[in-house]
Amino acid sequence: MKSVRRVSIAALVVAGLHLIFGAIVRISGSGMGCGDHWPKCYGYWFPPFSRPDLIVEVSHRYLASILTITVAALVVVAYRHREHARIGGPGGAFRSAVGALGAVIAAAVLGGVTVKFGNAPWATVAHWLVAMTLLALVATTAIRSGALGGTAVLAQHGSARAARSARAAAILAILAVALGGLTAKYPGAAVGCTTVPSCGRNPAVETTGVTIQIVHRTLAVFLLLHLIGVVMMLRKRRASEAPVVITAANVALGLVVLQLAVASSMILLHLPPVLRSLHEATGVAIWLSCFVLAYLAWRARSGPRIEVAAVRAARDNRPISVATPAVDA
Repeated sequence: MKSVRRVSIAALVVAGLHLIFGAIVRISGSGMGCGDHWPKCYGYWFPPFSRPDLIVEVSHRYLASILTITVAALVVVAYRHREHARIGGPGGAFRSAVGALGAVIAAAVLGGVTVKFGNAPWATVAHWLVAMTLLALVATTAIRSGALGGTAVLAQHGSARAARSARAAAILAILAVALGGLTAKYPGAAVGCTTVPSCGRNPAVETTGVTIQIVHRTLAVFLLLHLIGVVMMLRKRRASEAPVVITAANVALGLVVLQLAVASSMILLHLPPVLRSLHEATGVAIWLSCFVLAYLAWRARSGPRIEVAAVRAARDNRPISVATPAVDA
C-alpha cells in the first residue's frame, strides 16, 4: 500500500513537471524546433547544444519518456498489491493507474500528431487536455492509495451539496485551463488585451484572438467567484463537512487568487515569454487542486467508509474493527 502511494506521488510530480515544461515549449516557440521530425530531432537523439530551441523540445520529449516509465512502474506496483481492497478492488488504485498509462500513450501519440501538423492550435490544445486528463488519473491513483487526503476522507463525512459545488469548480477549472492553452497558442491571443481588469484591445491583434483571451478571462473570474462561494459555504457548514474538503477548497481558492496576480503582472509588466510560463504552471496547479477537491468531496459525500464497512459487517453477522480495510460503497 505504501509503495503504491510513494510511486503515485512520484508519477504525479513527473506529470506536473511534464505539463509545465510543455508550457515552456509552447511559450518559447520551441514546439517546432525539430521540424516535423519525431521521435528523433533531425535524425539525432541528442541535438547540438548550440541550438537552445532543439534542446528545449527534445528535453520535453525525454521527460515524456521518464513519465511513461514512471506510470508503467505505478501500474506494476499496483498490480503486485492488487489483493488490497483499496488497490485491486472496485474503485481501486490499480484501475486508475491503468487508465493513467493509457492516457500517457494517448498523449505520446498526440504529441507526434501535433508535430506532424506543424503545431496546429487544435492539435496542441487536444494534447494539452489529454495531459491534464493524465494528471487527474494519477491524482486519482494517489488519493485511492491514501495520499492527498485519501486516507483522512475515509473517516470523514461530507454533503452532496459540497460534492456538486466542487464538481462545478473542477469543470470551470478545466475550461479555463483549456482556453488558457488556446490563448497561449492562437496567434496574437496572448497579447490581445493590454489592460487589466478591462480588456484594452490591442489593435494589432485580430478579433478572434482578442475574443479568446476575453473568454479565458471570463472563465477565470467565474471560477474565482464560485470558489469564494464554495469556501464561504463550507465554513458556515464546517460542523457537517469533511475537514479535508475544506482544506482542499482553501488551497484551490488561494491558487486562483495567485493566478490572477500572476496574470495581471504578466500583462501590465510585459513579462518575457520564459516568465510567462509561471502563469501556465499555476494553471496546472489550479486544475490539480480543483480536481482533488472534487474527488475528495465525492468520496466524502456518503459518509465515512468505516461506517459503511460496519454496516456490511452487521449485515454479514461478523465483527469489524476500525482498522478493517475500507472499500467504497
